[in-house]
Formats: sequence, C-alpha cells, structure tokens
Amino acid sequence: MGPELAPRDMQRRAFVVVIDACGVGELPDAARYGDAGANTLLHVAQAVGGLELPTFGRLGLGNILDLPGVAPSRAPVLHGRLAPLGPGKDSSTGHWELMGVVVEEPPPTYPDGLPAPLRDHVETTIGSPVICNRPQNGIAAIEEYGEEHLAGGWPILYTSQDSVIQLAAHTSVISAERLYAMCAALRASLQAPGAVRRVIARPFDGAPGGFTRTTGRRDYTLPPPSPSQLELLAAAGVPVHGVGKAPELFAGIGFSSVHPGATNGEAIASMEHLIGELDTGLVFANLIETDQVYGHRKDSAGFHRALQVIDAALARWLSATREGDLLLLTADHGCDPASAHTDHTREYAPLLAWFAGHGGRRRDGPLADVGASVLDWLTGGRAALAGRSFIADA
Repeated sequence: MGPELAPRDMQRRAFVVVIDACGVGELPDAARYGDAGANTLLHVAQAVGGLELPTFGRLGLGNILDLPGVAPSRAPVLHGRLAPLGPGKDSSTGHWELMGVVVEEPPPTYPDGLPAPLRDHVETTIGSPVICNRPQNGIAAIEEYGEEHLAGGWPILYTSQDSVIQLAAHTSVISAERLYAMCAALRASLQAPGAVRRVIARPFDGAPGGFTRTTGRRDYTLPPPSPSQLELLAAAGVPVHGVGKAPELFAGIGFSSVHPGATNGEAIASMEHLIGELDTGLVFANLIETDQVYGHRKDSAGFHRALQVIDAALARWLSATREGDLLLLTADHGCDPASAHTDHTREYAPLLAWFAGHGGRRRDGPLADVGASVLDWLTGGRAALAGRSFIADA
C-alpha cells in the first residue's frame, strides 16, 4: 500500500466536507453524458437572482467562477476547480476519487431499466417480484407506483444514469429492517468488479398523495477496487471519522467511527461535535440535501436555502478551528437544475481549503489531490496513489 506512515508529532486535524452535487461547470467531456453547458451553482444563482453566501464568498467561492451575488474575495483561501480522472458522475466515483481511487472503466448503468436476467436475479434474491423497473426520480417513482405497491406489497425498483439499483418500500408494507436485509442480500450477490456500484434502500411512509421518504436511506456500495488514502491513514494510526453517507460509499473500509448525517442538520451537528471534541484525525463528511432533496427535484430556491444553512455553519466551524487544522470544502459531481434530465451532471467540483500557509492561491487539479493533501497534512507522507498534495506547494 505504500511507505509506512505515522501521525505528525504535533496535533493536526483535517475536515473534508463534500457538499453533494455542488458542481461548478461542465467538464470537457460533459456532452458525452448529455450534460453540455451544465453549471449547477451558476444556474442556481441565476434562478434565485444571486446567491447570498457571505462565508463562502469570504473564502473565495467567487474567485473560482463568476457567480451572481458572490463577489471575488480580496483575501481568499486556497481555491480552484477539481476534475475526476476517470469516467462517471455518481457519488461513489466522486468520493472514491477524492481519496485517490480512480476506476478506469465506467460501471454498468441501466437507462432502460434492468435487463430481464438481472431483474430475475433481483427478484429471486429478495424473494419478491418488483414493480416499476425504470430510470426515474425517486420521488416520482413512489408517487407513481406507491398505491400499486401498497395494494400488492411488491417493492418499487428504479434506476438512474448512475450505477444504482434502488428499492423503495412503504414502512407499513415492508419494514425498514426487512428492506435493508433485501438490499444487503442483493449487494452480497452482486460482487463481481462489473457489478452495479450501489444498491440503495429507500423506505418511505405517508398516504397516497403525500408519500414521504424517511431518513432511513442506506447505501450498499461495492468496496473500492484498490486501497484509498483512508486506509493509509488508518494504518498510520490516524483516526478516520465518517459523517453521513461517506462511510457507506466506501463500504465502511478505512473508517474508525461513523457519525449521524442522514440530513444536513444531523451532519452539521456531527461536524460541530467533532470540531469541538477531537484532538487529531480526519473527519470526512457528506452534506446530502443539495443533491437528494433539491438537486434532483430541480428546486433552485431550496438548493440556495440549503447552501445558506451550510454557509452559517461554515462560519461557526471557522471560528472553532485551531492551529494545525485543515478545513476543506468540495463536491463530488453536479446536479444542474437547468439540465434536461433529473440526474447528476458531469462537472468540476469546487475547492476551498483553509489551513496555515494556504497563501490564497488558485489550485486546479484532480479530485485525488484532496486525499493526497490530507495524507500529507496529517502524516507528512506521500503514497503511490493518484493525486498530488497542495500542502507541499504552500
């Protein structure tokens, strides 16, 4: 896995916060994914008449790209745009690449629903027929098929442009625990390198016309195909704390502890607890609602409100930082509300990194620079993984 590493002598901490789907412009190959012209933050800003994000603005969000409402900072932190080295535009791809795992071949997707042999395998494995089997927004799927599900008891299966199989079930028909068992069994049965990347459990409740997904979502992800920076940190004795869905995207590998984050409120509370309590280690957090609640629903106003809540939390986090801290904000992909579809968009991710000696520089590069920089910050080491530390450039 690389050279032997150990924590630095001085107490250092790193906080990596992924603001899900917060893309900042189309990648050069975006048209191949149907995403020509995508720019999530710009189009959200245009839709709401300008963003009101004073803390992000002070750090340099407006130095990364021209954004209505966000002027360039005169004293930015290290800032720039990050790009994936491999194909894809899903959460697992983005998070894996942030920690140095690059997959050369795209995972399977099901733009026409699952083919018959795979659907048969799903039904045999979970012990039930399924309904829907279409690429669909999750809210639309339960609205359209929820009553049929209540009548027949069969789970709703839907897909997207991502490499996912999602199973939704009303908690009064299939308990959340039973749904989790179904998804875990399906994940265990689909383990080949070319298997679907994620199986996602989506419990919901409520009555027809008012179905609501619960906060009980669980992602069952293929393990990364190669070691990540997280495993190198763990091997070096550095505690690695996961918040929200980040640990699930790595199948838990490399994490020493997991903290609540099913909603942004939970994730922010976990972040604030960890900032106040930890003496050393990495916190790797995902803030999900810009993607799950607002991006896929093309709700620009809600997306902006979610960013404003994060902006206020960010101000508190900065006030609680210590000497020896690295606080880094980024994303995993886009989810442009102006796109013709409701799926993720192939975009650059923003980079804002506060640490001693950042110098206010612009630093564009691959997503993998994040993990390389965290490893450098916490251990002073390098690894033979993708990415180059921007700490070393300071």
